[in-house]
Amino acid sequence: MIANAARQVGEIKGFHAHVYYHMDATRETALALREHIAALFPLRVSQLVDRAVGPHPSPMFEVDFYIEHFARFVPWLMLNRQGLNVLIHPNTNDVLADHEVLPIWLGDKQSLNTARMAGRSGF
Repeated sequence: MIANAARQVGEIKGFHAHVYYHMDATRETALALREHIAALFPLRVSQLVDRAVGPHPSPMFEVDFYIEHFARFVPWLMLNRQGLNVLIHPNTNDVLADHEVLPIWLGDKQSLNTARMAGRSGF
């Protein structure tokens, strides 16, 4: 039996995918990917954020989606991320765990600045 297996999928209110890029080298790739996602999926896709913000170490854009979109969107993103690194995390009532313990990474894992997240809950 798995220890501490008491958490339930119902705790997940949705997901964020953060697609990271570098201003000079991969911004155009990120912009094209962002436009492609927005055209193909009924998801909320943010504009490109051309600076590090919050816990995120580099420029990025965010895709917000619900559990019913996970099975179609995440495999598509695995195949079409164009070499960009992607953080996918659930949104539960534990923001720190969402980013440090529970995420999945496509590409290389990035170091996040989560120091200010300790003690915060939910989005």
